[in-house]
Amino acid sequence: MKKAFDLKEMLRRIEKAVKPYPKAAMFELYERGYTTLFEQLISCIISIRTLDETTIPLSLKLFEKARTPQRLLKLSPKELEELLNGSQYPGQKAYTLLGIAKAAVEEYSGELPADYEKLTALKGVGPKCANLSLGVATGKAAISVDVHVHRVVNRWGFVETSTPEKTMKALEESVPQKRWIDINRLLMPFGKHICKMVPLCSTCPVLEYCRQVGVTKHK
Repeated sequence: MKKAFDLKEMLRRIEKAVKPYPKAAMFELYERGYTTLFEQLISCIISIRTLDETTIPLSLKLFEKARTPQRLLKLSPKELEELLNGSQYPGQKAYTLLGIAKAAVEEYSGELPADYEKLTALKGVGPKCANLSLGVATGKAAISVDVHVHRVVNRWGFVETSTPEKTMKALEESVPQKRWIDINRLLMPFGKHICKMVPLCSTCPVLEYCRQVGVTKHK
């Protein structure tokens, strides 16, 4: 018989369990001093379909050249694409980043607005990156759901959804706002290293709460 969900206790245990593992990329970059909304959003775009182990060094390499919209606009699409080589779709991301920088300069006086609707109106910026960059850079209550978070909370049986976007909405309705940023901060590394595709159920700190939905094989 599984215990009733106690999200506060579950997140406390998960925080302890993920300490030995690397932080999620955006949180790691924030701790290294890349704290502006622009820097966080740019790194999140780089991270799309790209491992954190690649996202962090590519972001650092880019920020050596440009940390502001104005500086990024001095790079050509080709130069930017070369800096992004190693990520998925570097050419496409180069144009997305240049579009974000251009909008920041021309529409917002060089500083991106801390507004979800305005960020998602920018071409190439989806709910995940808008919320994650807002949450990390500004401390604004925001839930960001990637494939890891989506898999974990559905496996728990905490939500029952078919896409990360639907998971985000479901979590916003059931998780207290003060814990929203912890959803990505903790569940991303938890899903990457412990609650993996083939989960490590034998050492899982929250197994007594998890309904193990869809789990047919585990370690």
